[in-house]
Order: sequence, then structure tokens, then C-alpha cells
Amino acid sequence: MGRVSRRGFAALALAGLTSVPRASAAPRRAPEAAGGGGAAAGEMRGMWVATVANRDWPSRPGLSAVRQRAELTAHLDAAVRARLNTVVLQVRPTADALWPSPHEPWSQYLTGTQGRDPGWDPLGTAVEEAHARGLQLHAWFNPYRVAVHADPGRLAASHPARRNPGWVVAYGGKLYYDPGLPEVRAFVREAMLDAVRRYPVDAVHFDDYFYPYPVAGQTFGDDRSYDTHGGAFPDRAAWRRDNVDRLVRETAAGIRAIRPGTRFGISPFGVWRNAETDERGSATRAGVQTYDDLHADTRTWARENWIDYICPQLYWNIGFAPADYAELLRWWSGVVEGSGTRLYAGEALYKAGDPAQPAAWQDPAELSRHLTLARKHPQVGGHVFFAAREVTADRNGAMARVVADHYGKPARPAR
Repeated sequence: MGRVSRRGFAALALAGLTSVPRASAAPRRAPEAAGGGGAAAGEMRGMWVATVANRDWPSRPGLSAVRQRAELTAHLDAAVRARLNTVVLQVRPTADALWPSPHEPWSQYLTGTQGRDPGWDPLGTAVEEAHARGLQLHAWFNPYRVAVHADPGRLAASHPARRNPGWVVAYGGKLYYDPGLPEVRAFVREAMLDAVRRYPVDAVHFDDYFYPYPVAGQTFGDDRSYDTHGGAFPDRAAWRRDNVDRLVRETAAGIRAIRPGTRFGISPFGVWRNAETDERGSATRAGVQTYDDLHADTRTWARENWIDYICPQLYWNIGFAPADYAELLRWWSGVVEGSGTRLYAGEALYKAGDPAQPAAWQDPAELSRHLTLARKHPQVGGHVFFAAREVTADRNGAMARVVADHYGKPARPAR
């Protein structure tokens, strides 16, 4: 993510616009109380808390353990005030950890030095404090990103990427683990599942980074792993998609084995494929398509119920021609229809009131209209807002409008 958050890619991905049989498990909503914004039980009302580059929390590296904990609980309290019921906390932002992991170093975003013990257990505390407030805690992991810079020498000496340099690919000014290596997939899976073993997290959550977003003029250097492992596939793209599919299926199986009942959700970029590319795709003109560019077949994961929920990042306004929120909500509703996968809409609260955004985002009612529209699609089981600091700051009152219009009563977390 870097200083450009993962949500920043929503804009970047559209900058290159081209012209070009069982019942659904998704919860249905009860009618709203007249004027009261009542909500059905089992509704997702979430917010992301990003730790990469200290985006949301901690506010800066090097704070005392007492200050870090106070900031964390303040975010949880803000979620409660907004009548949210779920917090998605980023606990592995760059192949590091916000808990005492035996596999990876402590995150630099805590102390300013990767590998330095912060003197407390942020993930363990987050789970305990969230549950004490009636909130679910979803542990958010980035599987393959190693660093938001390209210098392995800046990593902690104990970092697995330094001990295994053959696992690492430099691309676009960042470092990534190579998803094409079976030993990498096994390692990152076990590193993430360690948190599931240690803590009663309510869900494991992946974001949108699998193979990295494309960078013009650069090639992701996986020739060696492709030559070794890709022979059974018709082309490199099919092999890459299989690598990502394997991680998803194997992680799901690991979660079920370690802590049955813990859910597994993924929050991909909002466009699987444009209809111009694939007739099964959405009526969009996005410059990035997850199937082709990130090698993430998000449609299959949802339709085949490999995951428990999918939360596509629908970070555009209603009526935005290249990627209309209304069109994408309709399309994703159709994807999950008849599957066991629940659908939640990722919402761009960070755009609300930002003068750099289109006019629609200057209207405090834009996000409220998203939730009103979602009520027409019974497959939509709730919404997750990016991100925590905007829930508190609420630059133009958009979050307050959502609460007033739709969250008049608390709702039990989705399960």
C-alpha cells in the first residue's frame, strides 16, 4: 500500500480506462423501521484499520505501548459509536507481524524498527478489546508483499526474505514473495495460520494484492519458477491463476482444521473482468481486471464457495460510467446468487468530501444512497468502510448520514 493506500489503486486502475444449486447463504434484511434506520440481525457493518505506513494505526511508529493501545481502543470505540459491529485489522502488512510470531519479525510500523518487540501483543489485545465491545475482529493479512521498498538490506536480519533470497521478486519499487514457488505458498500460509492458532479471531481476511498490480514497462520476474512448475499449463497466466487458487483453497482448509467456525473472506479490486473482455463480466471499462492482471479469479472463488465471504472494493460513485457502483453491485449480486458465499460491499468512505474526487463524493448523501441501493439486492449482506481514520474524522458528514439513515439500531455481526 505505501502512502498510496490499497484503495488508491482504485483510482490508478481506472486511470488507464479502455474504451473498450443451493440457496444463497447471504442474509436477507428485515424491513427498516419507519424513519428509524432499524437493521436486520446478522448484518455486516465493518471498517478496515490499515497499519501499513501507519495509515490508520498506530498514528506513527515508536509510540509507547500505552499510547498504541489507547489509539487502538479509540478506533474500537469509534466503531461502536458508528453502530458498526466488525473491525478488520491489518496484522501482517508487509511479511511481518503484529503479534509474537515465530515465523516473521515484528512490524516496523509499531516501533520504527522491524523486528523490535513493542512490549505488548497488539493482535491479542485487539481481539480481547473488540470482543469486550461486542465487535468481531477479522485479522487482515497481505499474503505476498514483503516490503514497500526494493532494498532487501533494509529488512530485519532475521527476515525470511533475507534468509531465502530466491523467494523474492523486486517489482515496481517493492519486494514480493514469488507465488509460483510451492515453498513460498506453504510458508506464507503457515505464517498467517499461526495467528488463527493463537487467537480466537472471527475471520481471516485477505486484501486485493495477489500478483502485484501491473506497472507499465516492467515484468514480474518469475521465469525461474514458471520454468520449474508451469509445464502443465497452457500459458503463464493460467499457471499464475492456479497458484493463487491453491493459496485460497489451502488457506481455507487450514482455517477449518485449526479453528472451525472461523470465517475466511477476501476483499478484491471491484472488477473481475469487463464484459468487453468476457461476456460473463461486468458492464465496466476498468483498466485493471483481477482475472487478467492480478491473476485472481475472484468470480470462481465466490461461485464455488471456496471462501465464506467476498467484499469487493466498489470504490466508485453511482453513475460513474467506467465503473458504476450500481452496475457492480448488480453484477456481484448475480455472482453469489445460489452460492454459499456472502457478499459485502467495500465502501470508499475515504473519498467522501475529498476535494480531489468527483463531484458525487462532495455530497454527504452519496454513501447513504449506496446502502439504499443495496437493499434492492437481497444478496448484499452489509458494507465495510475504508477506513478507520475517516470513520472518526468524517470529513463531510457522510458517515454520520449513513448512521442516521441506516444504522439507527445496533445489529448483530454477520456470521
